[in-house]
Amino acid sequence: MFDLILLILLGVVALWNVVVYVMYAVDKRRAAKNAWRISEARLIGSALCAGGIGAALAMHLLRHKTQHTNFKILVPVGAVITIVVVGALVWFRFIA
Repeated sequence: MFDLILLILLGVVALWNVVVYVMYAVDKRRAAKNAWRISEARLIGSALCAGGIGAALAMHLLRHKTQHTNFKILVPVGAVITIVVVGALVWFRFIA
C-alpha cells in the first residue's frame, strides 16, 4: 500500500515540475509578445513549492529569468527543496 502512495507522491512531484516548466515557457512567450505576464512571485513560489527542478530546467533551456538575482538564488533553493522532498519520500520507504 505504501508503495502505491509513494509512486503517487513521486508522480505528483514530477507532474508539478512539468507544470512549473510550462509556466516559465508561457511567461517567456508572453514576454516576447509584450502580453500579460506571470508574476515573478508566482514563478518563484512555484519553484519553492517542490517545483525547483522544472524551474531550473526552464531557466537553463529557455534562457528565461537568468539575469534576475532573485531567480539566480531562489530557483536553486527550490531545486534543493525538490530533491530533499523526493529523497525523504524514498528514504522513508527504503530506510525507515
